[in-house]
Amino acid sequence: MKVDNMKRAVVNSVVNSRYPEMSEKGKRLLEDALVCRKVVKGEVILNIGDVCKTIILVGEGMLRQYYFKNNKDITEHFSYEGCILMCIESFMRQTPSKLMVEALENCIIYEISHEALHNLSEASSEFNLLYRKILEYSLIVSQVKADMWRFETAKNRYKLLLDTHPEIVRRAPLSHIASYLLMTPETLSRVRAGAL
Repeated sequence: MKVDNMKRAVVNSVVNSRYPEMSEKGKRLLEDALVCRKVVKGEVILNIGDVCKTIILVGEGMLRQYYFKNNKDITEHFSYEGCILMCIESFMRQTPSKLMVEALENCIIYEISHEALHNLSEASSEFNLLYRKILEYSLIVSQVKADMWRFETAKNRYKLLLDTHPEIVRRAPLSHIASYLLMTPETLSRVRAGAL
């Protein structure tokens, strides 16, 4: 897929999942504001202490957002084709991030800067609504994930991930999936084998 076609496809995917009523003109405004970037597997695109200056729309590949706790890295979030990635607190406050972002595969990403996003939000009520819906969606995803961690068994956490995001299970390393589900790799292996 050509990059220009990919940009249009990722914009359509993101907009249709958050704000399907958005006009074609609004979608083109977003398209025009996005900057394409190629990222290689293993590349860290945001480090702890960096300020998150962009929201990322994933055109191709998979990224993960993670942090360190007790000398272990814990996966916070996975993003792949058609998904959005941002470190919300760092992006909104323009303060140093406590999270890191790395490419799990070679990726093509599209970024919109903090400044461009706010300029578009001020200039277009439709774009402002899209931004609000992106933030609302992010809050809901965070709550659903927190509830999953708090209330579900290891087996159910894995089943929910498999049912809702089979791409993650298919493509991400098992160690990252285990940390995302707050379990050890050994527990994840037992769950996958049906032993739990």
